[in-house]
Amino acid sequence: MQTMLKNSGKWLPRIAVASAITVYFLIIFGSHVRVTDSGMGCPDWPLCKGSLNPAQGFHAFMEQMHRYFAGLASILVILTAIIAKRSKAQPAAIRPAIVTCFIIFIQVILGAVTVYDGNGAPTVAGHLLAGLALLAGATITAVASLVPKVNLVGRRLSPISWIAVTAAGLLYISGSLIVNADAEKYCARFPLCPTGISNRYVALHLAHRSMVLIASIALITFAVHAWRSWSSHRAVRPLAGSIILILLSTAVLGIFSALLKAPAHLQDLHLAGAAAVLLVTVALAAVGWFLAADAQEI
Repeated sequence: MQTMLKNSGKWLPRIAVASAITVYFLIIFGSHVRVTDSGMGCPDWPLCKGSLNPAQGFHAFMEQMHRYFAGLASILVILTAIIAKRSKAQPAAIRPAIVTCFIIFIQVILGAVTVYDGNGAPTVAGHLLAGLALLAGATITAVASLVPKVNLVGRRLSPISWIAVTAAGLLYISGSLIVNADAEKYCARFPLCPTGISNRYVALHLAHRSMVLIASIALITFAVHAWRSWSSHRAVRPLAGSIILILLSTAVLGIFSALLKAPAHLQDLHLAGAAAVLLVTVALAAVGWFLAADAQEI
């Protein structure tokens, strides 16, 4: 720990990137907990059935491991904030690191409330939103630790960047609503749902598929814009290309998942892809913001 603090400029990018990656996998594991209906595997908090031992059945194991994963993510997020505060090399990382640290505390509290509320819809929704905010904050902090900020007053990004980030978040949320409503298996057809199923399930699926179309247009437009206009930074084109590749792969997984009545492994991959789209989109937008990449368009 002392070595990290003494060499904070060297350690900050490593810890910040590790934090972002851990938060990503925390969200994926949380999605798997929902897919396997393990959210109430531990009816109490922070212990599981009064114990720290996770070996109390499959659902208890999944939920308790999720909590251990959350503990690791919390340690890394807090450590990132401490190191960022000490580092003089990347001052732009301090604010997002502290904000992310605040979000992790909110997320932990919401996790406890969700358990005591019996996985009620409002608390589950709040927990999900906080998780996405946590992923965005950790990603921005990681980018801030790697990309020097260009000091500039005025607009730093064009509107398409903000639209794309918003679209990526809404894309993940709309898919999660289907999982939370246990509606995955009720629309085994594409692009429309079969007749004879609940209007509620039809509405959820069609809303998500419409969101996929809208988000895809926004995200591809953003990726192409960044590819063409921000190519001076070496990270831009790999990130822009990754957005398109992951987006298309996730869409294909979603179609197969629907046609096969949502087997658990495809649901997991589909949600992992959607979270990856959000992570890479936020990372690319953050790179553009720190570089003030669209400033010349003012």
